Amino acid sequence: MRFKKLAVAFAASGGAAALALFALNPATAQAAGASTSYEANLQAINGSNASGTLMLTLNGDQATITEHATGLAATFSGKPYPHVQHIHIGAKGTCPTTSADTNGDGVISTTEGGPSYGAIGATLSTSGPTTPASGTVLNIAPSGATIDYNRTFTLDAATVASIQGNTGVIVVHGLDPATLSTKAQAEKSDLVPSLPLAATSPALCGALVAAQTTAVPAGGAATGAGGTSHTERNTLEVLGLAMVAGSVLLIGGRKLIPARTRS
Repeated sequence: MRFKKLAVAFAASGGAAALALFALNPATAQAAGASTSYEANLQAINGSNASGTLMLTLNGDQATITEHATGLAATFSGKPYPHVQHIHIGAKGTCPTTSADTNGDGVISTTEGGPSYGAIGATLSTSGPTTPASGTVLNIAPSGATIDYNRTFTLDAATVASIQGNTGVIVVHGLDPATLSTKAQAEKSDLVPSLPLAATSPALCGALVAAQTTAVPAGGAATGAGGTSHTERNTLEVLGLAMVAGSVLLIGGRKLIPARTRS
């Protein structure tokens, strides 16, 4: 019950407004030192029959990405198929539909999909650079029919802003040429002319959206299951974060005052 009383005192002091702002604005949460999670449901594009999921945790400009994808093209020239993949930014924040295939070859190329998902903001490479310039470097791309990817790296300001603004899209590239039309099989990549069109065309696509659930911070005290302990713990955690966002202090266990008036 003491945590519920603290919540009432906090609201009476004007902290409720800070709490509401914190809860509704991911950027405010990050300014207070908290992380925000986003997820993408990766769905097949261009008839790839692949599928996958991706979680991105953003803390300032640091992104931690965990991805699992299956059903991708397995081999390319007798070796594991390199699937270049990126965070695309700055457009509609959506995945293209079949109407994007403007030349009628049966394949939505990377360029044709651009109006929906935008340009490359970051490359999800296995090592080395993660910049747009590395977007088509095959030897640092995840490879094979199944991808299990986990990496933490720095994003530039434009990519962070796009993710927070709901216009970030994950695109995994690389199709099995045998699944394409005769016309498309004969075409060259719109990104790397020395490669076939299949090599760089999208196979999976998913818009990044705010995750519905967040993990409980590690190291918290065990309070048991059921009853009011879980609710009170969550209330305390939220209040603690909101107090950071609102720059307030608990004084003498009785009332909250603005930090700047403390003597």
